[in-house]
Amino acid sequence: MQRASRLKRELQMLSTEPPPGITCWQTEEQMDDLRAQIVGGADTPYEGGLFSLEIKVPERYPFEPPKIRFLTPIYHPNIDNSGRICHDALKLPPKGAWKPSLNISTVLTSIQLLMAEPNPDDPLMADISSEFKYNKQLFMEKAKKWTEKHAVQKNMGVVESDKENTPDQNDSSRKREALSVQQETEERPQEAKRACV
Repeated sequence: MQRASRLKRELQMLSTEPPPGITCWQTEEQMDDLRAQIVGGADTPYEGGLFSLEIKVPERYPFEPPKIRFLTPIYHPNIDNSGRICHDALKLPPKGAWKPSLNISTVLTSIQLLMAEPNPDDPLMADISSEFKYNKQLFMEKAKKWTEKHAVQKNMGVVESDKENTPDQNDSSRKREALSVQQETEERPQEAKRACV
Protein backbone atom coordinates (compact mmCIF):
# COMPACT_ATOMS: atom_id res chain seq x y z
CA MET A 1 0.00 0.00 0.00
CA GLN A 2 2.80 2.39 0.93
CA ARG A 3 4.53 1.69 -2.38
CA ALA A 4 1.42 2.42 -4.44
CA SER A 5 0.63 5.73 -2.75
CA ARG A 6 4.24 6.83 -2.86
CA LEU A 7 4.58 5.95 -6.54
CA LYS A 8 1.35 7.78 -7.31
CA ARG A 9 2.71 10.88 -5.55
CA GLU A 10 6.05 10.64 -7.35
CA LEU A 11 4.46 10.21 -10.78
CA GLN A 12 2.18 13.17 -10.07
CA MET A 13 5.21 15.28 -9.17
CA LEU A 14 7.13 14.09 -12.24
CA SER A 15 4.28 15.12 -14.52
CA THR A 16 3.59 18.51 -12.92
CA GLU A 17 7.15 19.55 -12.02
CA PRO A 18 9.57 17.39 -14.01
CA PRO A 19 13.30 18.05 -13.56
CA PRO A 20 14.72 19.99 -16.55
CA GLY A 21 15.36 17.69 -19.51
CA ILE A 22 13.64 14.67 -17.92
CA THR A 23 10.23 13.09 -18.52
CA CYS A 24 8.83 9.99 -16.85
CA TRP A 25 5.55 8.11 -17.22
CA GLN A 26 3.99 4.74 -16.48
CA THR A 27 3.43 2.16 -19.22
CA GLU A 28 -0.29 1.47 -19.64
CA GLU A 29 -1.68 0.85 -16.16
CA GLN A 30 1.49 -0.74 -14.82
CA MET A 31 2.56 1.52 -11.98
CA ASP A 32 5.76 -0.45 -11.37
CA ASP A 33 6.88 -0.40 -15.01
CA LEU A 34 7.91 3.11 -15.99
CA ARG A 35 9.65 4.76 -18.92
CA ALA A 36 11.75 7.89 -18.82
CA GLN A 37 13.55 10.09 -21.29
CA ILE A 38 16.60 12.20 -20.61
CA VAL A 39 17.72 14.93 -22.98
CA GLY A 40 21.47 14.92 -23.55
CA GLY A 41 23.05 17.90 -21.79
CA ALA A 42 24.42 20.93 -23.62
CA ASP A 43 28.21 20.91 -24.13
CA THR A 44 28.36 17.13 -23.69
CA PRO A 45 28.82 14.54 -26.44
CA TYR A 46 25.18 13.57 -25.81
CA GLU A 47 23.82 16.99 -26.76
CA GLY A 48 20.91 16.74 -29.19
CA GLY A 49 20.13 13.17 -28.13
CA LEU A 50 17.01 11.87 -26.46
CA PHE A 51 17.76 8.80 -24.32
CA SER A 52 15.03 6.37 -23.27
CA LEU A 53 15.22 4.44 -20.02
CA GLU A 54 13.28 1.60 -18.47
CA ILE A 55 12.43 1.76 -14.76
CA LYS A 56 11.27 -1.30 -12.84
CA VAL A 57 10.01 -0.53 -9.36
CA PRO A 58 10.60 -3.46 -6.96
CA GLU A 59 8.03 -4.74 -4.45
CA ARG A 60 10.01 -3.35 -1.53
CA TYR A 61 10.31 0.20 -2.94
CA PRO A 62 11.24 2.67 -1.38
CA PHE A 63 13.35 0.38 0.80
CA GLU A 64 14.96 -1.01 -2.35
CA PRO A 65 16.15 1.15 -5.25
CA PRO A 66 14.38 1.10 -8.62
CA LYS A 67 16.07 -0.92 -11.37
CA ILE A 68 16.90 1.48 -14.17
CA ARG A 69 18.56 0.78 -17.49
CA PHE A 70 19.09 2.66 -20.74
CA LEU A 71 17.06 1.43 -23.71
CA THR A 72 18.90 3.81 -26.05
CA PRO A 73 22.51 2.72 -26.72
CA ILE A 74 24.96 5.18 -25.17
CA TYR A 75 28.77 5.31 -25.27
CA HIS A 76 29.68 5.87 -21.62
CA PRO A 77 32.16 4.37 -19.11
CA ASN A 78 29.46 3.78 -16.47
CA ILE A 79 26.79 2.28 -18.75
CA ASP A 80 27.24 -1.11 -20.40
CA ASN A 81 25.98 -2.46 -23.74
CA SER A 82 22.77 -3.79 -22.22
CA GLY A 83 22.02 -0.40 -20.68
CA ARG A 84 22.87 -1.22 -17.07
CA ILE A 85 24.10 1.75 -15.06
CA CYS A 86 26.87 1.76 -12.47
CA HIS A 87 25.72 4.38 -9.98
CA ASP A 88 25.74 4.53 -6.16
CA ALA A 89 22.15 5.74 -5.99
CA LEU A 90 20.97 2.50 -7.64
CA LYS A 91 22.61 0.20 -5.08
CA LEU A 92 21.78 -0.58 -1.46
CA PRO A 93 24.34 0.16 1.27
CA PRO A 94 27.06 -0.75 2.15
CA LYS A 95 28.17 -0.69 -1.51
CA GLY A 96 25.63 1.87 -2.64
CA ALA A 97 24.00 5.06 -1.45
CA TRP A 98 20.30 4.30 -1.93
CA LYS A 99 18.04 5.37 0.92
CA PRO A 100 14.24 5.53 1.13
CA SER A 101 14.32 9.35 1.18
CA LEU A 102 15.53 9.30 -2.44
CA ASN A 103 12.96 9.09 -5.20
CA ILE A 104 12.77 8.36 -8.91
CA SER A 105 13.07 12.04 -9.79
CA THR A 106 16.31 12.47 -7.80
CA VAL A 107 17.76 9.25 -9.25
CA LEU A 108 16.96 10.32 -12.83
CA THR A 109 18.56 13.70 -12.12
CA SER A 110 21.68 11.99 -10.81
CA ILE A 111 21.81 9.76 -13.93
CA GLN A 112 21.55 12.92 -16.03
CA LEU A 113 24.49 14.32 -14.06
CA LEU A 114 26.44 11.08 -14.54
CA MET A 115 25.92 11.43 -18.30
CA ALA A 116 27.47 14.91 -18.17
CA GLU A 117 30.25 13.89 -15.77
CA PRO A 118 31.27 10.23 -16.12
CA ASN A 119 33.03 8.52 -13.23
CA PRO A 120 35.94 6.66 -14.88
CA ASP A 121 37.12 5.32 -11.50
CA ASP A 122 34.00 3.16 -11.07
CA PRO A 123 33.47 1.90 -14.63
CA LEU A 124 31.28 -0.79 -16.09
CA MET A 125 33.14 -0.51 -19.39
CA ALA A 126 36.89 -0.58 -18.67
CA ASP A 127 37.95 0.14 -22.26
CA ILE A 128 35.69 3.20 -22.54
CA SER A 129 36.88 4.33 -19.12
CA SER A 130 40.56 4.26 -20.07
CA GLU A 131 39.69 6.03 -23.32
CA PHE A 132 37.89 8.71 -21.28
CA LYS A 133 40.94 9.07 -19.02
CA TYR A 134 43.76 8.91 -21.54
CA ASN A 135 42.29 9.86 -24.92
CA LYS A 136 39.36 12.17 -24.21
CA GLN A 137 39.26 13.47 -27.79
CA LEU A 138 38.60 9.96 -29.14
CA PHE A 139 36.03 9.28 -26.41
CA MET A 140 34.16 12.51 -27.28
CA GLU A 141 34.14 11.65 -31.00
CA LYS A 142 32.82 8.13 -30.43
CA ALA A 143 30.20 9.28 -27.90
CA LYS A 144 28.98 11.95 -30.37
CA LYS A 145 28.78 9.38 -33.18
CA TRP A 146 26.76 7.00 -31.00
CA THR A 147 24.46 9.86 -30.00
CA GLU A 148 23.87 10.83 -33.64
CA LYS A 149 23.31 7.21 -34.64
CA HIS A 150 21.06 6.05 -31.77
CA ALA A 151 19.65 9.02 -29.85
CA VAL A 152 19.03 11.82 -32.33
CA GLN A 153 15.41 11.72 -33.43
CA LYS A 154 15.11 10.94 -37.10
CA ASN A 155 14.06 13.77 -39.35
CA MET A 156 10.91 12.28 -40.80
CA GLY A 157 11.47 13.85 -44.19
CA VAL A 158 9.14 16.78 -43.59
CA VAL A 159 11.52 19.09 -45.41
CA GLU A 160 12.95 16.69 -48.00
CA SER A 161 9.81 14.94 -49.28
CA ASP A 162 7.30 17.77 -49.03
CA LYS A 163 8.79 19.86 -51.82
CA GLU A 164 5.43 21.51 -52.60
CA ASN A 165 5.30 23.16 -49.20
CA THR A 166 5.56 26.91 -49.16
CA PRO A 167 8.63 28.26 -47.33
CA ASP A 168 6.41 29.25 -44.39
CA GLN A 169 5.05 25.74 -43.98
CA ASN A 170 8.51 24.27 -44.26
CA ASP A 171 9.75 26.63 -41.63
CA SER A 172 6.94 26.02 -39.17
CA SER A 173 7.08 22.24 -39.50
CA ARG A 174 10.81 22.39 -38.97
CA LYS A 175 10.32 24.53 -35.87
CA ARG A 176 7.75 22.09 -34.45
CA GLU A 177 10.14 19.22 -34.95
CA ALA A 178 13.02 21.13 -33.43
CA LEU A 179 10.98 21.83 -30.33
CA SER A 180 9.95 18.23 -29.90
CA VAL A 181 13.51 16.96 -30.24
CA GLN A 182 15.57 19.72 -28.70
CA GLN A 183 15.78 23.26 -30.05
CA GLU A 184 18.58 22.59 -32.50
CA THR A 185 17.38 20.24 -35.23
CA GLU A 186 17.34 23.12 -37.73
CA GLU A 187 21.02 23.92 -37.28
CA ARG A 188 22.19 20.29 -37.34
CA PRO A 189 24.26 19.61 -40.47
CA GLN A 190 22.81 17.43 -43.22
CA GLU A 191 25.33 14.61 -42.50
CA ALA A 192 24.01 14.19 -38.96
CA LYS A 193 20.49 13.77 -40.30
CA ARG A 194 21.72 11.15 -42.77
CA ALA A 195 23.72 9.30 -40.09
CA CYS A 196 20.63 8.58 -38.01
CA VAL A 197 18.48 7.18 -40.84
